[in-house]
Amino acid sequence: MPGHVGSDPAVVVGRIVGAFGVRGWVKASSFTDPVGNVIRYIPWTLRQGDTERRVDVLEGREHGGCVIVRLQGVDTREAAEALKGFEVTVRRSQLPPPAPGEYYRVDLIGLKVTNLNGVEFGEVVDVMETGANDVLVVRGERERLIPFVQGEFVKSVNLAESRMVVDWDPEF
Repeated sequence: MPGHVGSDPAVVVGRIVGAFGVRGWVKASSFTDPVGNVIRYIPWTLRQGDTERRVDVLEGREHGGCVIVRLQGVDTREAAEALKGFEVTVRRSQLPPPAPGEYYRVDLIGLKVTNLNGVEFGEVVDVMETGANDVLVVRGERERLIPFVQGEFVKSVNLAESRMVVDWDPEF
């Protein structure tokens, strides 16, 4: 499966949105906070479908809410335009450790979820971003959508044991 290397999965940190100028620079949307952090996580792996390409970022900067970067081996506008739509991924190990009580979405995928009474709901298969808060997609005998609100619904997260305990009615 593209994107997985043992226990160091690929994390999508941006997307190439087009070419910038005529010398091969690309413009990328960044999913990092702050936006410019995406430039620090090198090398990048550009991914579209089953196609992956490892590239080094030679230089870059923030520009209008995105970043513009010069990638090794991309020297023309045409080469830059050919990358439009590619996801920018990095290995999970390239990211800094999250602050206490914070988690990268990729770290939550695969956690086994039970409620306070020990009822097993299945495992986290996705984390959806909504306006108010993230929502866990938990799949077991059926799919459940559980708001990722620590303290209220999410009572504990144990990455070492790959477990999460939630305060959630099994009928929901």
